Amino acid sequence: MATINSVQQSIIENFGMLDGDMEMTIGYIMELGAKLPEFPEEHRTDENIVKGCQSKVWLYAHLEGDKVIYQADSNTAITKGLVSMLTEILSGQTPDDILSADLFFQERIGMNRFIGTQRSNGFGAMIKQMQIYALALKSKIGA
Repeated sequence: MATINSVQQSIIENFGMLDGDMEMTIGYIMELGAKLPEFPEEHRTDENIVKGCQSKVWLYAHLEGDKVIYQADSNTAITKGLVSMLTEILSGQTPDDILSADLFFQERIGMNRFIGTQRSNGFGAMIKQMQIYALALKSKIGA
């Protein structure tokens, strides 16, 4: 399993190849979202909607052994791409690793240049929800 930092480094390298081209960057983010696995209908519930996102974002988490597995979807292509980056980085990690993760990739790829304030706030809400799930699932491991 790749570490949180190695996955972030890979994302940074991929964005670096786009040379700051805004149109290519947005296209790439949408491409990432298109690669998300199908989100199970039974998890497309109000309780799995991330609060604080302008778009609808569904996020579900469960444990496989001591690792948190995230599944996500959104009703907009760009937001789906953003949440796909987070699931790629954090899914398959332990709750402790998720809770202590330094998500430095956002700043290094200059994410604030290509997503507005609303999406930026929503992105923060997605991270917070993933951390809440990790904390809740951590208590199940310790139980």
